[in-house]
Amino acid sequence: MARSNGEGTYYQRKDGGGRWEAAAWFDTIDDRRKRRSFYGKTKEEARQKLIEAQAEALRGIRLPDRTWKLGDYLDYWLDHEVEKKRRFNTHRRYEPVVRLHIKPVLGQKSLHQLSVRMVEDAYSQLLAKDRSRNTLYQVKKVLRAALTHAMRKEYLLRNVAKLAEVPESYKPNEGQYWTTEEALAFLEAARSDPLYHAFILISLYGLRRGEVLGIRWRDVDFNKGVLSIRQQIQRIGKQLQEVPLKTESSERDEPLVQTAREVLIRQRSQQAAARLAAESKWGGKGSDDELVFTTRTGAPIEPRNLYRSFHRICEKNGIRRIKLHELRHTNATVLMNLEVSELDIKAVLGHSSVHTTRIYEHISLTNKRDALEKVDDHLFTGQFVEANSGSRQTLPSEKKKLHLIGEVLSGGPPGTRTQDTRLKRPIHAPLPDRITYINQVSRRRRQTWKLGCVTVNFAVNQAPANYSSWQNVCLHERPKAWSA
Repeated sequence: MARSNGEGTYYQRKDGGGRWEAAAWFDTIDDRRKRRSFYGKTKEEARQKLIEAQAEALRGIRLPDRTWKLGDYLDYWLDHEVEKKRRFNTHRRYEPVVRLHIKPVLGQKSLHQLSVRMVEDAYSQLLAKDRSRNTLYQVKKVLRAALTHAMRKEYLLRNVAKLAEVPESYKPNEGQYWTTEEALAFLEAARSDPLYHAFILISLYGLRRGEVLGIRWRDVDFNKGVLSIRQQIQRIGKQLQEVPLKTESSERDEPLVQTAREVLIRQRSQQAAARLAAESKWGGKGSDDELVFTTRTGAPIEPRNLYRSFHRICEKNGIRRIKLHELRHTNATVLMNLEVSELDIKAVLGHSSVHTTRIYEHISLTNKRDALEKVDDHLFTGQFVEANSGSRQTLPSEKKKLHLIGEVLSGGPPGTRTQDTRLKRPIHAPLPDRITYINQVSRRRRQTWKLGCVTVNFAVNQAPANYSSWQNVCLHERPKAWSA
């Protein structure tokens, strides 16, 4: 039977293997037509593969412009996407992961035929080679990013790296932080350090080390009381450069509180004095574009030197060592303990999501103890005493007394009952509101009782001799006292 145009062709290959080949023409991503072949041990197997490809084409999925090996695509992705469009440090982190861990186990696999099982097998091979859980986490992170890019380029329909499970789950180490006492001890010990003012700003605003070193004098508005975070200092290759911030949300304006104002004024005075002492080296007067924190020659400060100074002060003064970046964790935890809202903490730290901010907030043992003591006071205070007191139970606590009083006033089972059904209804209101309600009910009952007394008194003293006359008085000649 004749085949229609576009249906494809089937034939048995003559290479001696006995395989069947099915081929047809497909539209590619770059708007060209390309002949693609499918192979199988039988005609039906090859035909079924062709039908599946044609079904994808009917759904609008075009054929890749070339057949990619995963290793080749990862190299292309690093060169054309990461290196040109991402930050320098991003490429520096991703390249070793691709070269040392992904390409040796998955580099020869076809990008289009990559499956979840292949990726999970690769994870198992890495574990068999004694790779750490952190390495496995980095492999999944990089592979997922690369395959996501392949999906955007329409090379793939799904990201198998997202679906594949890591054999051993990776849990990052929880960030460390200082207590308020430890932070104050460090700042006291750092008073004599040339970067003391930078450490104060980091502790106060939770700045990243590149952000504090990237502050320019034009970013400080003493009149409006605003400190603008607009850039950071990073080492790119062999030189220090002023580069954009980590994310768009990192660009923020912080209020210039009193401590920060005084610190920056002192820093400007010290910088001016240093400029006068070495005026020939500075090459002229400073400008608003000048950095707030510089070396003696006016050059940007190496971020690693700030890091080294931080740890030198900690070791010299016996202060518990944490990472410099973890001063951001300290700042977020202090703000949380002061009951600042998460949205405000997110804005101060320059995070793009509250979920990121929560990583920086830590609950100390003291916080847990305070919370549980509140529960203890609410539920059990006054219920139990020490064993040597001779009794397990004591008088109710003040909170328990208020609870019992509320039950009595609401007509609850434990208290004194009342026959007034309106008072038996549970009243979910504060104690003063309950007392006010009871007073109102009592006042109405008292008025009703007084009116009844007047009515009975009048009926006894003024009643007619016969009943008909009395009925007539009741119906037609009501005394004025009744109306009153």
